[in-house]
Amino acid sequence: MNTGFDRIHELLGTDVGYFLDHSCKTFDKKSLQLPSPNFIDEVFANSNRNPQVLRNLAALYGHGRLGETGYLSILPVDQGIEHSAGSAFAPNPVYFDPENIIRLALEAGCNGVATTMGTLGLFARKYAHKIPFVAKINHNELLTYPNKHEQILFGSVEDAWNLGAAAVGATVYFGSEGSNRQIMEVAEAFERAHQLGMATILWCYTRNSGFEKDGKNYETAADLTGQANHLGVTMQADIIKQKLPTHNGGFTSIGFGKSHPNMYDKLSSSHPIDLCRYQVANCYMGKIGLINSGGASSGEGDLEEAVKTAVINKRAGGTGLIMGRKAFQRPMEEGVKLLQLIQDVYLSNEITVA
Repeated sequence: MNTGFDRIHELLGTDVGYFLDHSCKTFDKKSLQLPSPNFIDEVFANSNRNPQVLRNLAALYGHGRLGETGYLSILPVDQGIEHSAGSAFAPNPVYFDPENIIRLALEAGCNGVATTMGTLGLFARKYAHKIPFVAKINHNELLTYPNKHEQILFGSVEDAWNLGAAAVGATVYFGSEGSNRQIMEVAEAFERAHQLGMATILWCYTRNSGFEKDGKNYETAADLTGQANHLGVTMQADIIKQKLPTHNGGFTSIGFGKSHPNMYDKLSSSHPIDLCRYQVANCYMGKIGLINSGGASSGEGDLEEAVKTAVINKRAGGTGLIMGRKAFQRPMEEGVKLLQLIQDVYLSNEITVA
């Protein structure tokens, strides 16, 4: 199989050694549960997840170009609500028609498509049997002024089940004023989803204006996002979605919570792979898969950034990427190529866990 390693190598450019030769000295990879074709059996066979959940997890992990590898490539498109449809789709207006969201995921060979209840409900009979659906049940509607960090339910777990979803997705803004309610709502929703046989994916984001200090935003710090992951797996998420960490020291710089010097000196470093591995460790040492998000589209440079994100996630011991704007904010053919290039990182035997 041509995995496109030469193209990946080219896109890493002068950073190729920095990313591909790094050896992690924090958490040894032997201590992690790494992605594999037997991942579901090794992690969930003895869990409280019922056979229907295992079947839907297998559908998600078994679909598309990464099927049966233990890795995931998911297309997420909820930015029409989370940001605004105009800002999300103006660069490529064909996605105002939501069927194209599902078509993009199918043509790119993604494991699944994560999008709104409205989109999946409108096309359930046409596509639910063709690609696993991840039904996103809550959102930040962003039309309230001034904006606030809030997640509210837009649909029910029962409706997600009825439209044929293999999994439900939800966001918690850990650290926000509404986080206690969000945690309780989502934990209850995930329990119900498991009862009905669906898998669960949690968007584990930190949101608080107090997390910015001296001009530096610690919402993507490894220690804060790692703790958000640990809260997420406690809520029995089957997969954790998290932003790639960009730095560390949130607890110590802001001066709240509890930390230990080993968190920064021995269990992590300034290298992006080590920062991401700290996130993986907080997902029960990889037993709950970590998928990192792809971030905003900047147009030029998207390919390089996307490949680096995938390499960091894979080499850290992560489970894959959930990338949206970089793919759907360009012509569909280009979006397909970008998503498949990311998948090639996970298909490449030359790119190993650090």
